[in-house]
Amino acid sequence: MLAKIMSLFLLGLIRVLTGSQARWHGCPPKAEQRIYFANHQSHADLVMIWAALPQELRSVTRAIAAKDYWTKTPFKQWLTTAVFNVIYVSRDRTSDEDPLEPLFDALENGDSIILFPEGTRGFTGDPQPFKAGLYNLALKFPKVVLVPAWINNVQHVLPKGEVVPVPVLCSVTFGTPMQLQDGEDRRVFLERARAAVVALRDV
Repeated sequence: MLAKIMSLFLLGLIRVLTGSQARWHGCPPKAEQRIYFANHQSHADLVMIWAALPQELRSVTRAIAAKDYWTKTPFKQWLTTAVFNVIYVSRDRTSDEDPLEPLFDALENGDSIILFPEGTRGFTGDPQPFKAGLYNLALKFPKVVLVPAWINNVQHVLPKGEVVPVPVLCSVTFGTPMQLQDGEDRRVFLERARAAVVALRDV
């Protein structure tokens, strides 16, 4: 019950702060298994893209979150588990666990996921090069629909290092789905995926 109240509160807060505009430019919101992949410039990205989805899609779509950051305090851990139902991934490369294993489990269970392929927040308008995770997921789950997205202006709502949000008009633009082509090289695919995200910036 508390998680539901928090969810409604956050949705209202996001709409007040950002306008929470969802632009379905290349595909409609649809109840099919998807990997939404987007640029990453703020911790607010996770909340912004979550809020942009219709309620029926939010309930089956899970964002990826860095375990070391989002479990630092009991409140952050409760928020990300009870409200957002995130998938924690470890950034500790010495771990015996494959960093993608939790994502594999979620996709095998039929969930859709929200992924930030840069792996960390960027400092400029252009996304950093995409890491291999998106390619590996596309290779292992060829039937899951890959949907690029551009999150606009949210870095000004919660800039890196800040904790107090600032009201700024923001939007999330969802693009045309893409697929990994037969035999496509990893580098070529990741560059094409990054280009698909960047192309939405001016839509």
